[in-house]
Amino acid sequence: MTDAEFMGLAIRKAEEGIGAGQSPFGAVIVRGERLVVAVHNTVWRDGDPTAHAEVNAIRQAARALGTIDLSGGTIYSTCEPCPMCLGAIHWAKLKRLVYGATIEDAATAGFSELRIRAQRLAEMAGSSLHIVSGCLPAQCRSLFALWKQSALARAY
Repeated sequence: MTDAEFMGLAIRKAEEGIGAGQSPFGAVIVRGERLVVAVHNTVWRDGDPTAHAEVNAIRQAARALGTIDLSGGTIYSTCEPCPMCLGAIHWAKLKRLVYGATIEDAATAGFSELRIRAQRLAEMAGSSLHIVSGCLPAQCRSLFALWKQSALARAY
């Protein structure tokens, strides 16, 4: 599958999350061409401010693979990760991050983002993570509009 196809799966998971009253974020982890996990944000369901899609994906992938070392893997995120998620991605040793919408898009939608670009933070931290921005950005940004139309929409 291509980056766009894996991102499409992350988008579908975010849509599923919106339908369940969650925030408009989805993530997928892949190793090689093998899908490991596809998840969405569960902050409200879990009552856990750290239950972002990327953190959920890392937690589930580690359990599924029986290791905290996700070396060689790629994470697809519908939105540029916040600093917490970027730290988790680095510590999990994922080699690539592919994202769609930007952290500014999330802030514009009402989320209280720390506006530190993922690429800048990775450079400042000396991370070897390879970051690819702008994968299906319009489709990822549209998740915010879909979420805002939902009767269950709540930002944090």
